[in-house]
Amino acid sequence: MCAIRPVILSAAKDLCVRGTRSFAALRMTGLISKYLREGGLAQAWPLRRVGLKVRDLDTSLEYYTGLGFSIVRDQHAEGAVGLGSGSQEILSLRVLPGGRPRPPRTAGLYHFAILLSDETELGSFLQHSLERRIQLAGASDHLVSQAIYLSDPEGNGIEVYADRQREQWEWKRGQINMATLPLDAQALLKQARSFDGFSPQTRLGHMHLNVGDLDRSAAFYQELGLELTADLYNQARFLSWDGYHHHLGINVWAGRNASRLEPDVYGLDFFEISRPGLKPGTFEDPDGVKVVVDAVE
Repeated sequence: MCAIRPVILSAAKDLCVRGTRSFAALRMTGLISKYLREGGLAQAWPLRRVGLKVRDLDTSLEYYTGLGFSIVRDQHAEGAVGLGSGSQEILSLRVLPGGRPRPPRTAGLYHFAILLSDETELGSFLQHSLERRIQLAGASDHLVSQAIYLSDPEGNGIEVYADRQREQWEWKRGQINMATLPLDAQALLKQARSFDGFSPQTRLGHMHLNVGDLDRSAAFYQELGLELTADLYNQARFLSWDGYHHHLGINVWAGRNASRLEPDVYGLDFFEISRPGLKPGTFEDPDGVKVVVDAVE
């Protein structure tokens, strides 16, 4: 079945009739922006939760609630807590008894990314971080988005970002145009308002993984319906559903042929997706990362 949703664009309909499965074909027609504006991305957000295995639950909990999350599932006595915004769980923490630190040159989490509602909320979060003296690991303008980077007390990478309007995204030869430029922090701070925690619109925006082999990893995730949106000099690739800039990043920056993620290592526990047409279950990617496919509600 064609992956492109029927819309009023006759060209898009024609692509579906011809059986085109790739969103890239619609990009190449030059109609991508209109397609996006007219509801081509109306499906529910596909990423649900990310789970971390932690050494010290109290320290992690203090950090993440200070960051802006609220507790939505409290099983502290059993060594597990769910954090999120509103009633939505986004981040799951569980204690890993007898765990060990992640060794060098191994696959696993590069960072998980928290998508905020807009740049005003991002500016408010930045002001909050500065006031609370939360240590930042970096900040970048990626053209499609603006991002702030952090590292939690156990070394897990975090990105907090806000997208620019989709009409501003540029596609060239079927790939999204992204870059890593300095963030205009002052412009964001001028928009800052009081920050009382992440808003209910907050979601898990994307996952970024260290992998051992790009081709092998990409093939696995393409079986879940993700499509390539960018290839960074064969060092990193970005993939998405429905023409988003990326729901998944994979890179070989921990070393090509990096060792698999082992279950007794602190760090990434799983990430969860929900997507029409996918069989529910728990799967393992080629690098040992657990992918939970949840039933569509």
